[in-house]
Amino acid sequence: MNVSQAPNAVVQTPGFAHYSVAWSPFHNHRLAVASAANFGLVGNGRLHTVSLVPGPRGTHGVKVDKFFETQDALYDVAWSEIHENQLVGSSGDGSIKMWDITLNDLPIRSWREHTREVFSVDWSNIRKDAFLSSSWDGSVKLWTPDRPRSLTTLQAHLTCVYQALFSPHHSDILATCSTDGTIKIFDLRNPAYASGPSSNAFTNPVSAAVLTVPASVTELLSLDWNKYRPFLIASAGVDRLIKSWDCRMVRLVGGLCERQVPGHEYAIRKVQWSPHRADVLATASYDMTCRIWTMNPQPGGAHLLNIHDPHTEFVAGCGWSLFEEGLIASCGWDGRLCVFHP
Repeated sequence: MNVSQAPNAVVQTPGFAHYSVAWSPFHNHRLAVASAANFGLVGNGRLHTVSLVPGPRGTHGVKVDKFFETQDALYDVAWSEIHENQLVGSSGDGSIKMWDITLNDLPIRSWREHTREVFSVDWSNIRKDAFLSSSWDGSVKLWTPDRPRSLTTLQAHLTCVYQALFSPHHSDILATCSTDGTIKIFDLRNPAYASGPSSNAFTNPVSAAVLTVPASVTELLSLDWNKYRPFLIASAGVDRLIKSWDCRMVRLVGGLCERQVPGHEYAIRKVQWSPHRADVLATASYDMTCRIWTMNPQPGGAHLLNIHDPHTEFVAGCGWSLFEEGLIASCGWDGRLCVFHP
């Protein structure tokens, strides 16, 4: 296990706490960061676009290219899969905004259907014209940039949905995680309402999941689909554990927990599988570290591969480069974006 304290590259955005970082699917040097003033509790938000620049001896530098102001905090960002210069951000005022980074100032589109904070956005890498949003109002919405209203609304949970992600293998399958400690998998081809004591199709509608995984007794803050195994999902949250689940749909409620790894000293805010290795994932935590793990260590070996700890506040986001194997970015409430090789 390695401990890295000096990042390959770092950029600071004073006055703005970072919540999420995303790499462009078109350019290996371009990133976006969603951030908020006053740690996202009150005040405005800012979307930063950032570029890697060549450094000495093959290292990277990093610089802020542009930023866009918003009236409320930005919690997440996702790049378009059909337009290299467009991206969407999720806001604390319940809105979703789209920007074109070749233009200045104002977003080119805005949607407002959620009734509470929008905490995540995700663009489908298969269904290129569609993206998801999830909210503290318990709903998940499907959008396309050309429509003024959402295409579909799933009332996925009765409580906050921290994240909703398309499967990278199936265009109509998505997964969610929530305050209620469950992972739910939905099939957009077969929308239906659940039945039971906690739901009523008229007064308290809840969308029917094809699989519900009781993953934690506490809040689940993040999940991610494995890029190589179609029904393997990693989850993490307040219980500080990293879990990998085999979610092949053999039962309505269930799922096999393949691995359970003690992860951090405090809650894990983000988990993401590597796009280049099936067994490796990264986590970001309120213990101010970003950590790299293998879920299949050698006999006698450790799950933990690296601890990256130059941050001085909560680490809220991390993301793997899609083009350069092993390159990762982390961002935190200290206003730092770090780009490094573990």
